[in-house]
Amino acid sequence: MAQVLDVAKYITDTLGDISAMKLQKLIYYSQAWHMTWEDDELFEEDFEAWANGPVIPSLYQLHKGKFKVSSELFKDYDTNRLTEAEKESIDEVLGYYGEKSAQWLSSLTHKESPWLDAREGYSPGDRCNKIISKASMHEYYSSL
Repeated sequence: MAQVLDVAKYITDTLGDISAMKLQKLIYYSQAWHMTWEDDELFEEDFEAWANGPVIPSLYQLHKGKFKVSSELFKDYDTNRLTEAEKESIDEVLGYYGEKSAQWLSSLTHKESPWLDAREGYSPGDRCNKIISKASMHEYYSSL
């Protein structure tokens, strides 16, 4: 199974330099839609319901302090760990969401129940590290 950082490398290899926030959201949608289409996780890591939308803390620690990220940041990771079905899922997500801005993607996640449910009881700007369950992601995106 691929790691989230393999997915990050694949996305940055495909799109080039992008904002760290946009990368987090593209990875979120890649996981959500892959689980919906393939009934399988793309990677094991969990998202947390941060104020600006879903975030993988281990990925955040790697890009912390950077606005833009490139594939060079993920040079130690391997896109060959991704299966053809996983690459196809990511490519579909990039085809639909790839031209959207980071803020547009963040705003979209704020309207969707996986993030909203995980942040229940928190004010909009509050720090929150509650996990967005994969089950809630699968259920929500499968219903669309």
